[in-house]
Amino acid sequence: MDYNTQRKKLELPEYGRSIHKMVDWVTTIEDRDERNRQIRAVIAVMGNMNPHLRDVNDFKHKLWDHVHIMSDFKIDIDSPYPIPTKESFNTPIHTIPYASDPIRIRHYGRNVQQMINIIAKSGASEIREKSLLMLANHMKKLYVTWNKETINDETIFRDIEIMSDRKIKIPENVKLSAAYNLNTNTATAPAPVKGSGKGDSKKPKKKK
Repeated sequence: MDYNTQRKKLELPEYGRSIHKMVDWVTTIEDRDERNRQIRAVIAVMGNMNPHLRDVNDFKHKLWDHVHIMSDFKIDIDSPYPIPTKESFNTPIHTIPYASDPIRIRHYGRNVQQMINIIAKSGASEIREKSLLMLANHMKKLYVTWNKETINDETIFRDIEIMSDRKIKIPENVKLSAAYNLNTNTATAPAPVKGSGKGDSKKPKKKK
């Protein structure tokens, strides 16, 4: 029996083996005019497989390129588009390098780690102290947002020291914003004080 595993590998399996056989047959035609006529008929059949795209110019260009691919770039035809080469479809894959810097405490994310690294390298200044305070408040907000629980300032300060490799030491007198000021979703509305509102009812007057 003739199994697909024993047949020629299909360069573009989405077209099926019949289309590949048509292209192979057209490649063997000696007369150039007849070869061009037959390949246009094959491309028309290929376009019928996607009728909603066959009149789009870019799609036509793609069909002619696919003919060259299926023939292993051996077919000699007069294409209305630039004839592609095998090298143009075998360009090397450029991989995107992953960041190699480790994140010491992962739930804060890489951006926080990078900001801490920048602050740790900067010299002592008022801008550095303000940036550090803003970052610490942001870290506290992240913690409250994702953990849905309160956290004390000492935990944030300790995490900053760990993530900075002990290069940043938070002064003891620094206080961060309250959790409900950082994240309004977790804030608890203060209880109303009786007698302080405009709409409070007045005490009834005693009858004389």
